[in-house]
Amino acid sequence: MSSPPSLRRLIDLPGVADLEHAAVLKPLPEIGEDRPADSAIDAVAKALFGLTPDEAEALDRPEDWDWIEVKPLSRQVAAFEAAGWDVTDNKRRPLRLLVYLGPPLWLAIRGVAGELPFHAEATPDLAVKSDPWGAQMAADAARFRKR
Repeated sequence: MSSPPSLRRLIDLPGVADLEHAAVLKPLPEIGEDRPADSAIDAVAKALFGLTPDEAEALDRPEDWDWIEVKPLSRQVAAFEAAGWDVTDNKRRPLRLLVYLGPPLWLAIRGVAGELPFHAEATPDLAVKSDPWGAQMAADAARFRKR
């Protein structure tokens, strides 16, 4: 029986951890407040998902859209996990950037607009296949340490 695939962590994508750290030091503007047009949030969102938060907000949604991006963050976190994404920090709190990066990510996940960043599938046996002596060296090192 294979284990379920691990969740992709939003904070591990390029630029997100730096923005989240900056948001801890200086609170982000609220939704609706003016942000600089060339903000770092827009640049990261555009690079990752092909959409800025403003572009995502302006897009028309399909008729059956459930408006998940405006629901409470706790419901969004659970919905993202069901979709294969972890949108929390290391303490399992929703990212502060989720209010900005959530809508473009939802649109990309559901295939409405934008795109998901490339994610190479991990193969756990790759290390053993590419380095057949690695396991033997680890066993030898463990025996050496016991002496």
